[in-house]
Formats: sequence, structure tokens, C-alpha cells
Amino acid sequence: MAYIVPATMQDALPDPALVAHKKSELERAGVKYVLSCWIDLLGIPKTKPVPLAEFEALCAGRGPQFAVHSISFVPELGPSDSDQIPVPDLDTLMVCPWDPTCAWVFADLWWEDRPYNLCPRLAMKHAVQSAHEAGYTVHAGVEPEFIVMKWHEGEPVKALDDDPLPGSGLRPRRQAFGYDAEYSIDSMGFLGELIDILGRLGWGLHDVVAEGAYSQFELDFSYTDVLGMADRLVFLRVLLKEVAKKHGMFVTFMPKPTTGDWRSGAHMNTSIQPTAQPGLNIFEQDGKWSPDAYHAVAGLLRHGGALTALACSTVNSYNGLVPKVGGFEGGVYTWAPTHMTYGYNNRSAMLRLPQNRFCIENRAADMCMNPYFGLGMSIMCMVEGLTRKFDPGEPLNQDLYLMSEDDIAKSGAQRLPRNLLEATEILRTDDLARDFLGETMLDSYLKYKVDEWERYHQTTTDWEMREYLRLY
Repeated sequence: MAYIVPATMQDALPDPALVAHKKSELERAGVKYVLSCWIDLLGIPKTKPVPLAEFEALCAGRGPQFAVHSISFVPELGPSDSDQIPVPDLDTLMVCPWDPTCAWVFADLWWEDRPYNLCPRLAMKHAVQSAHEAGYTVHAGVEPEFIVMKWHEGEPVKALDDDPLPGSGLRPRRQAFGYDAEYSIDSMGFLGELIDILGRLGWGLHDVVAEGAYSQFELDFSYTDVLGMADRLVFLRVLLKEVAKKHGMFVTFMPKPTTGDWRSGAHMNTSIQPTAQPGLNIFEQDGKWSPDAYHAVAGLLRHGGALTALACSTVNSYNGLVPKVGGFEGGVYTWAPTHMTYGYNNRSAMLRLPQNRFCIENRAADMCMNPYFGLGMSIMCMVEGLTRKFDPGEPLNQDLYLMSEDDIAKSGAQRLPRNLLEATEILRTDDLARDFLGETMLDSYLKYKVDEWERYHQTTTDWEMREYLRLY
């Protein structure tokens, strides 16, 4: 699907006949309130609920306005400047599964009758549009992982964990939680409700996986167009939290909430079709990987550091991009990517060419990312690789965890950024990222991330106290 970004807000407004039709559908469904949500630079949805009676005004650009620049690192505007106006995308309108009196719709931000230059969703639409102009449509599937927790005496603990808490009794060595039938059964109250909801949403849910960490799960559902997948991830993060609340729990997407946990990731699987031949996957040729697949891989690797800065967007993200963890639940090795390279089914590499599907799996991503940035940058990288015929070199199919540093260097693989500071410094100098996000949005995003790093780096942690307090 091609998304042409109109030049003016008036051209972006939905057709009044469609507005009337959608309002009638909402009335019949019993909806009373509408959440028109725009997305901030961190990927968090923001809204002002409106009564259904205001639906026509909302869709005509006369609904709530927002002073985005008053709550964000967006310094080019001040208190004397105009507010931003959200224009709803009615293709995304749905009834909220957790509360059928509310409807949800994604919106794009406009400012003084032109696209707002700090709207992540519009930036991604521009990327989709540029791919379409080059002759490509991009599809994506994402593997969201998360940990379900609850509060116990004011402290967060794993919600699905029947062993005594530390200090409360015998706590045996933890075994691998992954695929465990007992814990899958015990979690079906929460998971069953999710399965039913995702079925009604038509997302093509395949299964739910008990992952490696206690109380950690993954949802596997069908791919869709890349903008639709970004919308799904934002909506899913809200949905999971709302369903968990009903069960006295909460969900965290923090990649490593406790030391020793398996990392929660969000592997991005992308494929490309020609605009002239919908349904044809250009990554497959006679049952094998096509030359186009390797060009796309090369584009992703060429900008791997900048892409990782967007897809692994927090200080905590980089705690998970390591080969092994001491005291690991159920093993030693993490199965997380450590280097910017690619291989056939090689899960220790950033990019994996799976054995069961013709798509590129980027394993250096997690659910804290702004999906419009992570997936949007992926579009830009792959299209550049395709149009400029980049060569990724030979695949690396060895276990990177067991290779020596010399052998890794000889292979040409480069280490993924080791922390958020390294990642942001790479992102700052990446011209393709600047083309994608624009000068103002990239600089504003960097301000967020540099501030996050500096606040973290100035904090004395429990580990530092244990390590140094009595040693020196």
C-alpha cells in the first residue's frame, strides 16, 4: 500500500461521507468516546478523549489541539507558536477491546497547514512513499516479547512464578522457562483473553510462546504492510497493559528488568514486493535467496549502528546485546545478536536469513523502540541497498559467541554498539537517518537519548556500591 503524504492539512482530511459512515458504525457498536492518538518521539501514544458527538469536528481538523513543544525536546517552537492538530487516519479506527465504549484511531500531526516535522508516523509515511516511488512495497512482521509482573509488598516480582521469593524460603536453581507446559497452562487466564482479542482483531495469531525468562512471553502473528505493523505494535503495547491490569498484573517491555533474565526483544522481519506485482516476494528466486535479498541485507548492515540506535533505544537495551550472562536462568548463552553481520539461521548475528521463510530478520530490536523509527529506517536502508546494488559479502554462519576476536575481525563482522552512547554517536553522523527523520526530528531525538545516557551515567547503582564501597 502506498501512502502519499498530502501537502496541506485540508487535503489530508478524511472524506465527509466516510466520516459519517464510520460514525454510524461506532454508534451501532455502542461507542461513546474516541481516543485520537498521535505518537511522540519515544513511540508513546498521546491523546485527548472526545465524546462521539465531536467525531465530525475531530475529522475536520477542528478537534483537540496539542502543544507538543511544551512537553517534548522539540526546541524550535516556543510558547508563542501555534499548536499542532491531529488528523485521524480512519483506516486505523477500531473499538477498544478492553472497553467497548471507547474507540481508538491513529492520527498524524499537522502544524500551520503543513505536515509537522516532528511526527514519527508522518516520517514513516514519507519512507513508505519513497519506497513506492522506487517500485517497492515493504511488509513486516514483528515478534514482540514481554514480561508479566505484579507488585508484592511494594516491589515488582514475576507474576507467573510459584517459587519462594528470595529470602522467603528455598529457591531452587532456575530452569529454562521456555515452552513450559505447566506455566503455559497457569497463564491461560491472561493469555487466553489475549488470544481471543487478537483473533477478533484479525491479526492472524499463530501461537503464544512461554519464553526463556520466568513470566516472559512472545506473541507470533501474521505480517502486514509496514505502516500497519508499526501501528499494531503501538496498539499492542497499550492492549497488553490494559488486559494485564484486569488480572492484577502489569506488563513491562523493558528488555532486561532483572539481572540474569533472558532479554525481551522484538525481532523485525521484513520482506519486499514490487509495486507492479503485488504478492511477489523479491527475496525469493526459484526457492532460494535472490540477489535482491542480499542487496537489502547490505543496506541494513551499512547503516546497522544507526538502525540499532533507533531499534534498541534505551540504556537497558544494551544489557541484552551480549553473548552470555552469569547466573542465567536455564543456561549461559543469550541467543541475542552481538555483531553487525548476517548468516543463514545464525541467531548470534544481527541479521538472520531464516530457514522457513524468505524475509530478513533483524534481531537487534526490542519493544521499547519507536516502531515508526525502527521500521521506517529499515525501509530506507533496504531500498538504498536495492537501488545501489550493495554487496553484503559472504554470510557468517559460525557461532559468534565461540569465535575468537581475531576470527571475527577477519570475517568483517563489526560489534553492535555496546551502549546507548556509542549508538547515538553513530546515529548522529548517519546521513540516511538524517534524510529519513529530517534535521529537526533527528536532533530532538538525540537530545532525548543523550539526556537519558547522561542521567544514567551520573547515577550510582547498587552494583557499584557492592563492587567498590569496601574494596577501596
